Amino acid sequence: MDGKPRVEDLLGAVPITVAELRGAVGRFEGDTAAMVRASIATAERAFAELDACDGVIDAAGVRGEEVARRLRELLAREAREEVAAELAALDKIAEEVRRSSATLRLLNQVLGRETVVEDDVPAAKVPVLHEAQLPKVPSVYGDEAEYADLLGVAGRGEELAPRRELAHRERLSAVAAHLVALVQEVAKTGFADARFAHASLREAHAAHALWLRCLEQRRRDLGR
Repeated sequence: MDGKPRVEDLLGAVPITVAELRGAVGRFEGDTAAMVRASIATAERAFAELDACDGVIDAAGVRGEEVARRLRELLAREAREEVAAELAALDKIAEEVRRSSATLRLLNQVLGRETVVEDDVPAAKVPVLHEAQLPKVPSVYGDEAEYADLLGVAGRGEELAPRRELAHRERLSAVAAHLVALVQEVAKTGFADARFAHASLREAHAAHALWLRCLEQRRRDLGR
């Protein structure tokens, strides 16, 4: 004996007629033992699929943390194309988890398990960063003082140069930190909360666009 339950033992423990079993599992051409074997095999496949879906979600969290780490380095190096590629990878991870979560819900319903309905749980709030919240860049044209000639304007520009450079650096740093924090937070959930993941990635793309604008504004102001 290998210790595994025999079909005959299951039939003895669960009194059910062939007609009742056929009604439970659908149309099946075979004897009672064959139907029980098929039901067991189906259940085994269902639980294996549940484990696989859980594995996708667990792996997504790890992958998300790795993306956050790479993003921090890439943003510091201002690697525009690489940053965009990492965000595309995040979208792919989120889609994989979305499909796995849908499969999980379906399998749990089939198995009669109670599941939490997402709409019954308040959605987690995602922080939003607007350009107006960033440090202002000093400008000679914003001063109240009036200059009699272009030399005066140029002199004021040179005087403000260190402050302008610092402001651009702080703006880029703030947006980069915000973007990395978004990815870190959604990675903690394994992207399993679909609404939070969607809102976080939407804000991540918005932050990326803001980061690119800040780079362009710095180029216009400082020539680099």
